[in-house]
Amino acid sequence: MRVLLLSPASNIHTQRWANGLVERGIDVHVASWHMPLPGYLPEVVHHDLPWKGGKGYFLNGPAFRKVIKEYKPDLVNAHYASGYGTLSRWVKNTPLLLSVWGSDVYDFPNESPVSRWLLIGNIAAADALASTSHAMSVQTQKWCKGTRPIAVTPFGIDINRFQITARSDKRDEIRIGTIKTLLPKYGIDLLLKAFALLRARVDQAVSERLRLEIVGGGESREELEKLAGSLGISEVTSFVGKIPHADVPSRLARFDIYVALSRLDSESFGVAVLEASACGVPVVVSDVGGLPEVVVHGETGLVVPREDPHAASLALEQLVLDRGKIMMMGNSGREHVVRSYSWEKSLDIMLETYQNLLNSFEGGK
Repeated sequence: MRVLLLSPASNIHTQRWANGLVERGIDVHVASWHMPLPGYLPEVVHHDLPWKGGKGYFLNGPAFRKVIKEYKPDLVNAHYASGYGTLSRWVKNTPLLLSVWGSDVYDFPNESPVSRWLLIGNIAAADALASTSHAMSVQTQKWCKGTRPIAVTPFGIDINRFQITARSDKRDEIRIGTIKTLLPKYGIDLLLKAFALLRARVDQAVSERLRLEIVGGGESREELEKLAGSLGISEVTSFVGKIPHADVPSRLARFDIYVALSRLDSESFGVAVLEASACGVPVVVSDVGGLPEVVVHGETGLVVPREDPHAASLALEQLVLDRGKIMMMGNSGREHVVRSYSWEKSLDIMLETYQNLLNSFEGGK
């Protein structure tokens, strides 16, 4: 099978799909105006589209058509319905799968009537649709002309890289952490407030053991550091900065509890949450988008209302006061990922989605 991915080559998820498909024996090319991340397998062929920036989604059409003509893929899988989805309209007479990612179907259509019109047209032009979560498939249906089947193709977790490791440094500290870009969308401010509330409520002996680690870079760092100071938690809060994805497993191994208090439904899946679960770390997440979908409440973690640091602090309190619950939820989280969200299973699902699309064309769709 020859597959052309039309997707940002700078994104780790594009790289994982491309490399994973190659490892399954698929011939993969990637067309993108984004600079490729290091780490692609040598078998992945890149096509650098000439026009950069947002205008590239409209002006790269002829160059993209030339790639299709020369490569002759069996199918095109375009990722992201608003940007590369617009460019995918140049696909003619080749099966087209459009994979939605999150903000493209949650936020983009609300920017303007033109954005909404463009998204609806992009979705209508695709032969098949895919979503990383059931929650986002429901959202995508809102922009479909009539009811359409939408394949759910989750971003799976490499359970060999993300696994439970011996916590030899298990000191008296209880480490609560998150790994996220420091943007308002991800609710890091809510985590800081929840942590401060937690420290104020538990007894002094427990409070002195609590530490908070914020891993990630982003435009809100200075503002968040000031908030930590105003809450009186600066001395026990570490802002680590951005780390390579390769270092995420070792960082997660330091955590006792992972927290994701995103505030927008465009948090459409929850890869970072599943990575934490795969490492045996219990999670506390907000009830937005696809986050509740990847957590078994009460078994692998706890789901709390969005924009509610008090509720989050109560959930954290349940865990920090019960080491047995931390271990139980951590082990259950690992089992949950292995059972339902392994990378190999996700590849199986994507390949089945590709084959279904090809079959529909062979059947005279």
